[in-house]
Amino acid sequence: MLPLVFLPQTPTLLAGRGPAFLKRLHLLHAAGLTDLRVHTDDPSAGLAASLGEALRPWLPSEHEIAAARLLFVAGLDDAASAAFAATARAHRVQVNVEDVLPLCDFHVPAMVRRGGLTLTVSTAGGAPALSAAIRGWLEDAFGPEWAAHLEEVASLRATLRAQGAGPREVIRGVEDHLATAGWAPLGDGARCRPAAPPADA
Repeated sequence: MLPLVFLPQTPTLLAGRGPAFLKRLHLLHAAGLTDLRVHTDDPSAGLAASLGEALRPWLPSEHEIAAARLLFVAGLDDAASAAFAATARAHRVQVNVEDVLPLCDFHVPAMVRRGGLTLTVSTAGGAPALSAAIRGWLEDAFGPEWAAHLEEVASLRATLRAQGAGPREVIRGVEDHLATAGWAPLGDGARCRPAAPPADA
């Protein structure tokens, strides 16, 4: 397994219908994608109003799939899912068909988002319930305040670079800040050690 982070401008296409499709749409919106095209042949009036020009009220053509870099499929039957996966792979587009591992080139880990901070958990698809349990633990250990903590450190880094500090000086400056910040479990070089997860996780 090779974890990767795709940038928000990656051309991404979502195809499907129903609850699984809407769940995947919510995840992609939370990722802040700026080039997301949403294809469904069963759009509600509310979905059409919220998506605007990003909505294509039909399932994608081969040409539309080929123009993407990532394809997510959710809520379609086995035959349609397999056909879309085959089309994507023929055009070297990475594809994820929800809950069908043989049709996936990648999978989406469990995530906790705190502003620009993203924490992920993956069991390579082997134990989704364990991923969910660890995600819940991370949600408690890293509360909403961590969005501001990230902004604080990012601002310090930007200031140091603007003052002409080199890479090593920036790293040392951030480390010194973490060593004295009351919120930083990484202070003094210690690793983050939130409370242990429950024994039955």
